[in-house]
Amino acid sequence: MTRVAAIDCGTNSIRLLVADADPRTGELVDLDRRMTIVRLGQGVDRTGRLAPDALDRTFAACREYAAIVKEHGAERLRFVATSASRDAENRDEFVRGVLDILGVEPEVISGDQEAEFSFTGATKELTGRDDLAKPYLVVDIGGGSTEFVVGEDHVRAARSVDIGCVRMTERHLVHDGVVSDPPTSEQVEAIRADIEAALDLAEESVPLREARTLVGLAGSVTTISAIAQDLPEYDSEAIHHSRVSYERVREITERLLSATHAERAAIPSMHPGRVDVIGAGALVLLSIMERIGADEVVVSEHDILDGIAWSVA
Repeated sequence: MTRVAAIDCGTNSIRLLVADADPRTGELVDLDRRMTIVRLGQGVDRTGRLAPDALDRTFAACREYAAIVKEHGAERLRFVATSASRDAENRDEFVRGVLDILGVEPEVISGDQEAEFSFTGATKELTGRDDLAKPYLVVDIGGGSTEFVVGEDHVRAARSVDIGCVRMTERHLVHDGVVSDPPTSEQVEAIRADIEAALDLAEESVPLREARTLVGLAGSVTTISAIAQDLPEYDSEAIHHSRVSYERVREITERLLSATHAERAAIPSMHPGRVDVIGAGALVLLSIMERIGADEVVVSEHDILDGIAWSVA
């Protein structure tokens, strides 16, 4: 067994996994898995720069994670940064801060690399399942972008497009720093139009409709599963490999897009950092299911973070 640490720094959240990995058996045993909402991508779509407050929040989480990695004695650490830090003019400031705190340089990976890690993390433990037909379509709905990957045992095609839940919210639902509460039908249709255009783009290189099993990753999808199950609190074990029907996804999306901030915040399984962006994230998932005619989505708690861990195991 090799003790490894993986950090995934996205547009909305930063996550840590410390695990013992056995490449011979394909087993990844969690020692510590946690997530912090830092909104690193706050305002990037508008300004092109990482905001000072967003960097401060991210570096605070990095200091906490550094202590955990040291406590567990991980042999190797890999830090992967995604959409927001790819787009920012001042990303050098971000790189220097992470290097100072954690001793490793963040790897600002491409969308294709991001998709590869997501696919590995999501499907490695599905091998041998008779009830889930191949090929898989793995969809990772992040804050700034969404990754689409089609494959059987390995990736066949992948594409990253800019329709994350934070990006769609900031582009269409924020005016004078305030999120529409709830959004108007015109705002929802504007998000829809962006999503449909991005799906057209994804289909140019990824055969989305060939998929027989849709696997959904990241916080928007897992939160929808928690709502579908009426969980009294967020429960990773109940969410992992749960299945949510198209009808339930549609009902929940309509509910979230018509709810006020207070009503969304009152949902027991809702993370406070997702309250404002969950509607856009749900709409991305619903649009994907409609595009490919999916009857259900298989929800995975194992995603890019697990793929990063396997890459250093």
